[in-house]
Amino acid sequence: MITREAVKTKKLVYLAVTSKRLAYPKGNSRIAYIGTTKKGSDRVARSAANRANELLDLRGVSSLEFFVVTCHPRQRVKTWRKLESGLVLAFKDLFGSPSKCNEQGKNMKWANERDYFTLTGLKGVVKKYS
Repeated sequence: MITREAVKTKKLVYLAVTSKRLAYPKGNSRIAYIGTTKKGSDRVARSAANRANELLDLRGVSSLEFFVVTCHPRQRVKTWRKLESGLVLAFKDLFGSPSKCNEQGKNMKWANERDYFTLTGLKGVVKKYS
């Protein structure tokens, strides 16, 4: 789902959500990938095309949806990168591991993401799409 705001915004985070819940150590979630781009919604479409085979090969997955998450910019801070790492870490807290197709995040620890976003807000986004 791409909104007008996402088309206007270049730097954003996106979630790949599957049609079936995927098993994780602490529960099940439909989120298969959390990614970021600084090139806007065009990159989300390319990522959807590139990741489609990998994600649709997961057992029981018949379709994918991509959702865009944005945040307000701040001076001298790559907030979209902070948002992505915050969402990966919140996902890891809730489900015990990073999402299936995220290679980063296995050894990731909280740094200063909570200075920019609340843990409740990050977990709320993850739960919404799970």
